[in-house]
Amino acid sequence: MPKSFRSQQWRMLLVTMFCYLFFYTGRHNFGWAAKGMAASLNVSYSYIGWISFAMLLGYAIGQFINGNLADRISARVMVTTGAYLSVLTNIAVSYSNSVTSIIILWALNGYFQSMAWAPGGKLITNWWNEAELGKAFGFYTMAAGLSSVLTYLLSIVLLQQGMEWRMLFRIPVLFLLVAATIFLLVARDKPSDVGFINSGAKDRSHDAEKDNWLGRYKAVFSHNHFLLTSFAFGFENMARYGLIFWVPVHYLGKNWKDNPGNLWVTFLLPVGMAAGALCFGIVSDSLFKKNRINSIRFGMSVSAVIALLVFILPANNLLLGGFLMLSVGFFVYGPQSCFWPLSPEMLGREYTGTGIGFMNMFGYVFAALGEPLFGFIIDRAGNTNIIFVFIAGICLMSVIMISFAKRSWMLSFQATS
Repeated sequence: MPKSFRSQQWRMLLVTMFCYLFFYTGRHNFGWAAKGMAASLNVSYSYIGWISFAMLLGYAIGQFINGNLADRISARVMVTTGAYLSVLTNIAVSYSNSVTSIIILWALNGYFQSMAWAPGGKLITNWWNEAELGKAFGFYTMAAGLSSVLTYLLSIVLLQQGMEWRMLFRIPVLFLLVAATIFLLVARDKPSDVGFINSGAKDRSHDAEKDNWLGRYKAVFSHNHFLLTSFAFGFENMARYGLIFWVPVHYLGKNWKDNPGNLWVTFLLPVGMAAGALCFGIVSDSLFKKNRINSIRFGMSVSAVIALLVFILPANNLLLGGFLMLSVGFFVYGPQSCFWPLSPEMLGREYTGTGIGFMNMFGYVFAALGEPLFGFIIDRAGNTNIIFVFIAGICLMSVIMISFAKRSWMLSFQATS
């Protein structure tokens, strides 16, 4: 591999990571604003859950559409457009006093946010070969995890400065505006855009360029093992968003200012997620010998156990709480870096964008359904600790579904060999 190509390869990965590093400032800020928003607008947590549901459903619909588009048009343009529109929508939410308008705007924001992940994954797949794809997606997923870290950090600082919930929708997204502009200037969709040969861009005799959008969806639906994998991913993402959204609510309590250390316990959750994403991507290539499914099964099983420990063990021990948040974040999010390479591995590179978008659609439909359910459970139970039992059960459902996917994939492989 020429050194010049290797340099460009890393440059494209890093600039895509850099842009996505700031994407969650436009949607993971909501969990930190939820408490103040509920008080300001005089609505229940169940209603706040429905607002989050609207964003996640908008994101899911967007993934279904934009993943397919990513196989046809420029990822560079799609990512940048989504970022700019998300910034505008966040600022509009911050000035709204109507719950109805916030639901509509937040749903639109979900769609705009969906214009980044699958196109970014397509760009990475265009630049990286199969031998290093797990590592590349591990870094990419780590950037998403670090985006949660960054959003949590900015939100904590703003709250400690005494700023109201509206500022959480105005200040953090300014970083996304800058990052998206840099991405637009630096990123290139494929090696041929800078004079290299697109080696490995096609790994089957089938010419995806002749496919229409419906043909690409049919190709995805024809793989039962990929559908089961998408269900497994759905449960994983439901557990992940249950933690991301409701852990801040859990630790803020009735008056977080009496226990400011709780804010930093929550901060360790996305730190663990970022570390898990990188480690699982590398481990799946090395220790698990590219067996992504075994990596996923291991991570989600451990997540279930740790979530139960969070429920059982005392919450007033900050050191123990911090360790558990770090650990559950590590194991619940780490497997995501193993899910993404399954798209080109199960479907072929020509369907990478469609596959990633389809899988992510499942993830966010499940996450969307989970949000009002979490809010309902908290309202009925009268405490937030109960969510960790629910999360443990969701993690186990992911383990079951990915096990079915492995069996189906093996049967499909035997049938075609």
